[in-house]
Amino acid sequence: MNDSDADDRQPALRLVASPQDTNAAGDIFGGWIMAQVDVAGSIAAYRRAGGRVATVAVDSLQFHQPVLVGDLVSCYAEVMKVGTTSITVHVEVVVERDSRAGIARLKVTEANLVYVALDNDGKPRPV
Repeated sequence: MNDSDADDRQPALRLVASPQDTNAAGDIFGGWIMAQVDVAGSIAAYRRAGGRVATVAVDSLQFHQPVLVGDLVSCYAEVMKVGTTSITVHVEVVVERDSRAGIARLKVTEANLVYVALDNDGKPRPV
């Protein structure tokens, strides 16, 4: 993915990777990225469910590239499947990174997560 791959999708979440989020190697900690993926996925699930949801599974999570301090991180979330009480969401993480050749867009992470819709008592409810 590069500059020419820009599209019209709107991210569920967008933020800048900061120094406090780095691991010992100086890259952004994978757990920080996982947390952002979960937040973005939960936004899509919440909207589809029309209310409270909880993460019940991460079916897959793949790190393709490291995230660097200063990267503009965009998380795109798309509902892939809706069950009786569950919602499966695919999240793609893309960074915009300054380079000598201009701004590069790179897909760095993708994941599939499953959420369950909850009622006011925290029990599963139909979507």
